[in-house]
Formats: sequence, structure tokens, C-alpha cells
Amino acid sequence: MPVMDGRQAESIRLAAAALRAGALVAFPTETVYGLGADASSDAAVAKVFAAKGRPSDHPLIVHVDDTGNGADGMAHFAERLPAYAGALMQAFWPGPLTLILHRRAEVGRAAAGGQDSIGLRCPAHPVAQALLHACRQQGVMGLAGPSANQFGRVSPTTADHVRAEFGAELLVLDGGPCAVGIESTIVDCTRGEPVLLRPGVITTEQLRQACGRRVLDAQERVAAMPAPRASGTLEAHYAPKAKVRLMQARALQTALDLLGDDVKPAQQGPVIATYARSSIRSRSSGVLSRRMPDDAASTARQLFAVLREFDDKGVKLIWIETPPDGADWDGVRDRLQRASAAG
Repeated sequence: MPVMDGRQAESIRLAAAALRAGALVAFPTETVYGLGADASSDAAVAKVFAAKGRPSDHPLIVHVDDTGNGADGMAHFAERLPAYAGALMQAFWPGPLTLILHRRAEVGRAAAGGQDSIGLRCPAHPVAQALLHACRQQGVMGLAGPSANQFGRVSPTTADHVRAEFGAELLVLDGGPCAVGIESTIVDCTRGEPVLLRPGVITTEQLRQACGRRVLDAQERVAAMPAPRASGTLEAHYAPKAKVRLMQARALQTALDLLGDDVKPAQQGPVIATYARSSIRSRSSGVLSRRMPDDAASTARQLFAVLREFDDKGVKLIWIETPPDGADWDGVRDRLQRASAAG
């Protein structure tokens, strides 16, 4: 099926109709592109798991409409909304924040991976908002929308990335490059206190200010209750085909100096890629270098695209300068640590 311009009303209409009929549709959000299915249909959700090669007990984030009477989507899936969760919704929806809430027993079981909790988010991207609104008008109250890539691999931030993952059979709404570039912050709201399960571009301090409570770390014990499973929290995730290694700038430069010009380019291209904020030098034509931006937001925006570029070049090793300390870098650091844990 074609890549369709998501800015066109006819594209939205056709995509909503396809989703209502149980098909899969990839759509843009401000974070990454999602692989959408009717979250209330276990059969449609099963197609998502099959297409991604994702374990069926690994829950999906459900995207809901928040335009007009926007509580409908949330209320359809969530049994109750703690006051602090409502404050977070008020502050950050639409936006890159997922809330884990108690699930209504009769809906979304497959999307929730069989758990009694469910992750909900309202995306800020205008194409996603138009699609969700059109779907709701057809009785589809939310879209299960994990990243539109094979399970565990680098998330897509353009329509071309999605096409490279799934070929021409999948209907894709093109909304341009994603503005945020890494997945949403996830906060668990099922244990009496807000608990951060996955960092993103929204920091813990911003969350605290919005809800008036300290946001606990996932490792902290909360009311003796285990954390629910959530998207993107496996130790190894977001991984390119090449082996990723995080290094301090001095160690990265030393490794390149020791290699000298011994790294010869393979027939198909470079062997090693580097991604660093510091000025990194190599004498070898077998090393491909890209500069990491100095700020976290710009790095997040381009991170997955850079990793995909390195894979497209056929490199075997990716050496990345360790991100600096600081809450604004937590989301990028999390993705890189999980990418380096794979393989």
C-alpha cells in the first residue's frame, strides 16, 4: 500500500476506515512513528505483535484522542484516574507522556499484555490527533501504537524508516520527521505514588512540579507492589545491527589512535562509526564520524536516524561518547544504554 500524505483529509479518512476494519496503519507522533491498531480489538492487536515479532505479554501503549471531549478515550480504557495523574495529563497532554493506569476489565486486555493496568497517551502530532479523532468518530476509542519497527530494534522517526522495516504492504501516513525523536516518558500511576518507568524528554523535576509529588524511581519499593510491565523497559532495546559501545571522549580518541590507519574500509563501506560531542579524529578511511549535538533535545531528535544511517552504511561497530550527566540527558542516556546492552 502507498505512503500517504497525512496532512490530507482523504488520507486520514482512508486510514481510519482501515483501522476500523481491523487493519494496521503506521502513523506519526511527535516521538516516533507508531504501528497502529484498534486497541479494543484483540484480533487487530494480535496483528501488531505478529508484525513486530513482539512477545504478546509485552504491553503496548494506547493512544487516545484529547480534542474536544478528550476524556472519552482515557475513560474508555482506564478504571480510575488518581488526582496526581490528572494533574500530569493537564500539564503534558497532548505530549510525550504515557501514564500507566488501572485498566477497565472489559477492554484492552490484549493491548495491555494481559495486565490489569494499561499505558495511555495523547500524542501532540497534528496527523496523529486527526487520525485519533477520525477513529473515535467511527467507534475506535484508541489505537495501540508501539514503534513501527521490528521488536527491540531502532525506532523509526520518518515514514521512510517505517517503509524500510515493513515494505510496501503496510499503509503509512507520512507526517514528516518526528520532532522529539525518542519515545515518551512513562509514569506508573497504579501504586499510590507516581513512579518513573522510562525517562524521556520530560524530566522528573518537571513531573514533580506538575503533580506536586516526588516522582519515585522504578527501583524504589512502592507499597510493596511490583511495577507493571511497560514498553521500552527491557535491558536490551533500541538496538541497531552494529554493536554499540559507550565510551568517554578520551577513551574513544585513544581507541582510534591505537587503531591508527589499520581500519581499512570494507568493500561495502566503513567498519566503525563514531558519534560524539567532542572533536574526534581518525586517520583511517574505515571510520565514519558524525557529531553529536551539544544539547539533549537536538540529540534526541536525530539519535535514531543516526543509528539507522550507520546500519545503512554497513558498519560493524558504533562507538558513542557517553552523554553528560543531567536530567535533560536521561532519555538519551537510557536509549543508548539499552542499545549498548544488546548483542
